[in-house]
Amino acid sequence: MTLTIRPVESSDRAEWQRLWTAYLDFYEASVPDEVHDTTFARLIGGDPQDFSGVLAVDGDRPVGLVHYLFHRHNWRVENVCYLQDLFVDPATRGTGAGRALIEAVYQAADRAGAPTVYWLTQEGNATARQLYDRVAAKTDFIKYQR
Repeated sequence: MTLTIRPVESSDRAEWQRLWTAYLDFYEASVPDEVHDTTFARLIGGDPQDFSGVLAVDGDRPVGLVHYLFHRHNWRVENVCYLQDLFVDPATRGTGAGRALIEAVYQAADRAGAPTVYWLTQEGNATARQLYDRVAAKTDFIKYQR
């Protein structure tokens, strides 16, 4: 496996949508076509307020994705980084692609001067949590949502 980590490009639309749809399926979620269109446009746009997207590519085939966003935080002067979506094709798991995607976000945060990268996952996502426990510290925060 020859893994390359690179930003999402406009020519990646079909493969990005394949991976993101599989990610949504994993969480038993779906979004309308308008959300796919808007999300992809934001990923490849130049607005620093929007999410950034990175792909893990094996040869010429994307096998994983990560989306992240910088935002202000009332407890810090610097922005922090929220890693919202991380997905690796099940056939590619265990190859280091997930770790490489997280490390790409860490590098982007370092370049931007963001001292913190954080994300959420479901408690039962045991496979992913094995990786997360190696690359980050679990906090005691609990998410509430309206």
